[in-house]
Amino acid sequence: MLNPIDLPASDHEQVVYYRHPACGLRAIIAIHNTALGPALGGVRLWPYASEDEALTDVLRLSRGMTYKSAVAGLSLGGGKAVIIGGPDVKSEALFRNFGRFVDSLEGRYIAAEDVGTAVEDMDLIARETSLVSGRRGQSGDPSPATAFGVFQGLRAAVRHRLGRSDLVGVTVAVQGLGHVGEALSALLAEAGARLVVADVNFLRVQRAIQRFGAAAVAPSLIHTADVDVFAPCALGGGLNDRTIPALKAKVVAGAANNQLGEARHGVQLAERGILYAPDYVINAGGIINISYERGGYDRARAYAHIARIAGTLDAIFARADAEKTPTSVIADRMAEQIVAAAGAGRTARADRAPTEYRAAI
Repeated sequence: MLNPIDLPASDHEQVVYYRHPACGLRAIIAIHNTALGPALGGVRLWPYASEDEALTDVLRLSRGMTYKSAVAGLSLGGGKAVIIGGPDVKSEALFRNFGRFVDSLEGRYIAAEDVGTAVEDMDLIARETSLVSGRRGQSGDPSPATAFGVFQGLRAAVRHRLGRSDLVGVTVAVQGLGHVGEALSALLAEAGARLVVADVNFLRVQRAIQRFGAAAVAPSLIHTADVDVFAPCALGGGLNDRTIPALKAKVVAGAANNQLGEARHGVQLAERGILYAPDYVINAGGIINISYERGGYDRARAYAHIARIAGTLDAIFARADAEKTPTSVIADRMAEQIVAAAGAGRTARADRAPTEYRAAI
C-alpha cells in the first residue's frame, strides 16, 4: 500500500519517502522544479549508510537535473530518485513496487536509468507505470549518449584552454571506468589521446589497459596524475579541499554529477587557472537522448542536439572570461535565469486562466 510522506526540503517542490518492507524497498524521490516541464531524472541504487545520506544525495542530484535540462534547452524539470541498497536488493518485486511509487506522483516525475540500475530494471518499472524512459525498444542505455556529449565538451575545453584543435597526444586522466567512463575512454583513444585510468574494479582497469593502451594508477592518486585533462567519471564530490590543490591538469571535464564538493570549489579551480566544464552542462547527453523518446525516438536528431553541448560550453567559457567569473557561477546563473523565466511565464498563464483551471495547475 502506498503511504508517501512529504518532507519539505530547501527549495524543492516535493520530497517523498516510500518504504515497502516486504520487498526491501526504501526509496526517496525528490522533485526540485517543474517550471519547464515534468521532472525527469535517474533512479540511483546505492548502499547509503543512512537515510540522511540518501536524502542529501537525492536533493543535490535533483537540483542538478533542473539546471541540466534548463541549460540543455529541454522542456523538462529536475528530479531524481534513490533506492537504498546494493545489487543484492534487486528483484522484480522491488522495481515493480517502485514503479507504483512513481505512478502515484501522477506524472510529476519520470524515471530513467542511473548508477546501480540498468535497462532491464526500467523494463520492470514500466510494468507498473508509463512514466519511465530508457527502455528496450526506445533510446535504451543512456551511457553512450552521455559519453558522446562529454567527449564533445572535453574537446571544446581543450580548444579553449590549451589552444588545441585536436586531441592527438593530449593526456587525459579518466577517474572511473563504468559504462560512461569506458565509453568516453574509447572515444578519447580513437581521437589519439593518451589515457591514464583508475577504478576500484581491477578488471575494468585491465580491460582499459588492453583496449586503449592506458596507463593505470591507484584510485586515490588519479587526481594527482601529470596530465592535460582530468575527467571525473565516478561519484560526486571529488573536487574538494584535498584534491584541488593536487591537480596538475589544466582542464577538468568529466561525466560525474555533483563534481564540486561545495560551490566554493568552482571558485578555487578558477583561482588555480583550471578550466572547469560544469558537470550538468557537459554530462547532459543522456537526458537529451532520452528526451527524444517523446514522439518517437530519432537517434540522429538526438545526437545532433547532444553535439551542441560544445557550443554551450564555448559560450560559458567566453562569458566567464569576459566577466572574470568562474565557469561554475556562470552556468548556475544561466540555468537560474532560464528556470525563473519559465516560472514567471507559468504564473502569468495561471493568473489569466479561469479559477477552475488555476486549481488544476
